[in-house]
Amino acid sequence: MATQSHSLSYAGCNFLRQRLVLSTLSGRPVKIRKIRARDDNPGLRDFEASFIRLLDKVTNGSRIEINQTGTTLYYQPGLLYGGSLEHDCSVLRGIGYYLESLLCLAPFMKHPLRIVLRGVTNDQVDPSVDVLKATALPLLKQFGIDGESFELKVVRRGMPPGGGGEVFFACPVRKVLKPVQLTDPGKIKRIRGVAYSVRVSPQMANRIVDSARSILNKFIPDIYIYTDHMKGVSSGKSPGFGLSLVAETTTGAFLSAELASSPQGQGAAVLPEDLGRNCAKLLLEEIYRGGCVDSTNQSLGLLLMTLGQQDVSKVLLGPLSPYTIEFLRHLKSFFQIMFKIETKPCGEELKGGDKVLLTCVGIGFSNLSKTLK
Repeated sequence: MATQSHSLSYAGCNFLRQRLVLSTLSGRPVKIRKIRARDDNPGLRDFEASFIRLLDKVTNGSRIEINQTGTTLYYQPGLLYGGSLEHDCSVLRGIGYYLESLLCLAPFMKHPLRIVLRGVTNDQVDPSVDVLKATALPLLKQFGIDGESFELKVVRRGMPPGGGGEVFFACPVRKVLKPVQLTDPGKIKRIRGVAYSVRVSPQMANRIVDSARSILNKFIPDIYIYTDHMKGVSSGKSPGFGLSLVAETTTGAFLSAELASSPQGQGAAVLPEDLGRNCAKLLLEEIYRGGCVDSTNQSLGLLLMTLGQQDVSKVLLGPLSPYTIEFLRHLKSFFQIMFKIETKPCGEELKGGDKVLLTCVGIGFSNLSKTLK
């Protein structure tokens, strides 16, 4: 763990998760002021408070101070502890909102993390559990985080606004991460997907699959989209349907896209055919952006490179998302690490958008709380 140094100060509610996760890993306290200070309803929202409670559960000895209006938060991180836990996530955001941060922290716990998260498994805002399972877990394996106890499964599905989903996540601990060289995105060799429907006709999922295939079949023949219709208790509390697609390349990179129906009673109703077609187009757009890590997991890849051994890691990404750009700034503040960024214009072999090659030397982060056997 890094030595306790002066705390970092920020203003505003943006990038709250990034700041708290990096604070926990670097051991540097952080103070965030003016959280929605001018809003009619100032301060932290329910889902942010739930996220802070989750951090408190997975760490030991964290000090969290929030003022009465919830507009100022002081967080002094404790040690990552892990163990078997349960957490009820806020239904305002998907479980993916919480899971993305757990993926960053889980390998550095004292005890292997086994956690049950309850809430919304698929929504229109956060990455769904299906996509994280198909893209983030293979990415973690590239850095040497693997084992029998590494799994993520959907026990029940829950759609907004009611939620009612349940997800189980288990991750082994690692002392150090290995450096990676992910510079060859390869070519797309197959597309897999899950069309899910809960509390609506099972036919919905089949209609989504047909419309998605009508576009993707022109691109590649090897397509298999599972239909997942959950009934009864395991279907959550609200009706809905959606599709998540993942394209795998010849070099083991995964690119994903997904869409979910509008929550019950909110927004315009969407036809399964339109949803399938739009999701297929989103996947083709993601393939056009390309890179070895898709846009959902860019920041996770960069964090694992930063925490790797003191050796060079390289990764080729598509255009950086605004979230990733801010994440690079935060990595500099918390870990004093700078990435070398080279743009790779779209050449002969590299079809699609312009790529960015990011290179860094890891800080040699090691999990001190992992007991040596």
